[in-house]
Amino acid sequence: MSSHILVVEDEAKLAQFIELELKYEGYEVSVANDGLSGLSQAREGHPDLILLDWMLPGISGIEICQRLRTTGNHTPVILLTAKDEVSDRVQGLDAGADDYLVKPFSIEELLARIRASLRRTQEQDSDVLQFDDLRLNRSSREVWRGSRSIELTAKEFELLEYLLAHPRQVLTRDQILERVWGYDFMGDSNIIEVYVRYLRLKLEAEGEPRIIQTVRGVGYVLRD
Repeated sequence: MSSHILVVEDEAKLAQFIELELKYEGYEVSVANDGLSGLSQAREGHPDLILLDWMLPGISGIEICQRLRTTGNHTPVILLTAKDEVSDRVQGLDAGADDYLVKPFSIEELLARIRASLRRTQEQDSDVLQFDDLRLNRSSREVWRGSRSIELTAKEFELLEYLLAHPRQVLTRDQILERVWGYDFMGDSNIIEVYVRYLRLKLEAEGEPRIIQTVRGVGYVLRD
């Protein structure tokens, strides 16, 4: 599957040029020409990478980056800007950008930066599972809802990990019992309901929307 790149750039000709080059390279591309629509597409379109102009109508690229990071969105961001002072680069990186490219730039360098950023993300993806604003790190056994850290027991973690590994897929009670508790589990069959309730209490502790849904007579599914 090709990676989805969001281009947020108010210079129409430059945005079109980047879009055509990226499509030629096989990427799926979305374009936004102002800050507010860029922020909306970044949140709702689930791109794999964002090319983000610093100076935008509405809200700046720096503010977009800050808003994404404070809500737990860790999509890789490459800032595109004419600002080339060291202090500008520091400000951009401190705002949460992953990389920085000064205009005018060569398309070859931009493509190389994109490949490198996507490669780093793919290497991290084996350890990190994410759905909406919920993230789980398998290696560190940490869980976040947005910027909020959530403490889970070992079994709660295993159940959430299984759900996150199969987003939007309805998992039967038998599948969950076998995967999380073991095929030879002989305890109370209501154990799944108990642990789902525990997870919901922790995941929704600050009024967050429910994402573990019950499918009556079948099991559970992770979805909006």
